[in-house]
Amino acid sequence: MDRIFAPWRIEWIRREEQNPNVEECVFCELPEWEDERENQLVARSDHAFVLLNNAPYNPGHVMVIPHRHTGDYTELTDEELLDHARLKQRTFDALETALEPDGFNAGLNLGEGAGGSIGDHLHTHVVPRWQGDTNFMPVLSDTTVIVEALEETYALVHEAFAAQEGAQVPDDSNAVRFAFE
Repeated sequence: MDRIFAPWRIEWIRREEQNPNVEECVFCELPEWEDERENQLVARSDHAFVLLNNAPYNPGHVMVIPHRHTGDYTELTDEELLDHARLKQRTFDALETALEPDGFNAGLNLGEGAGGSIGDHLHTHVVPRWQGDTNFMPVLSDTTVIVEALEETYALVHEAFAAQEGAQVPDDSNAVRFAFE
């Protein structure tokens, strides 16, 4: 029998509440929390931010999230749409540099029936993919094997964002900033 060790996940499993520090919406409140690195916020712009998914499908699974609370994509202003799109471009570039995937899955879960766990604050998932990155585990045992700790992924992706033109890097414990024209 093969064994899969993921000791860093025990803190997540044992937590009493899903988001104990959240009063209303985690995506609205998280960008205001003090320690961006601890909270996996890796990059931000005027209207959006990039967050490592804390239950990733693959290493580097991030979400690009507008700051404004809405679950309706059509409610985003032109300025918010453009900013969100530009930050997604930067995200693809950073993930390509940091992780060298063979491709990406990217998309939105809009509405209750789409299967997302947070339906009232839209977010775009970006998932790096590699040839052969999935196997029998998800199909036969409803188990996903993540091959890299979130902290290691954060460091690689943060460094790749920081190396991009126009990036502002306050320090290693804060998200990389972008100001799009």
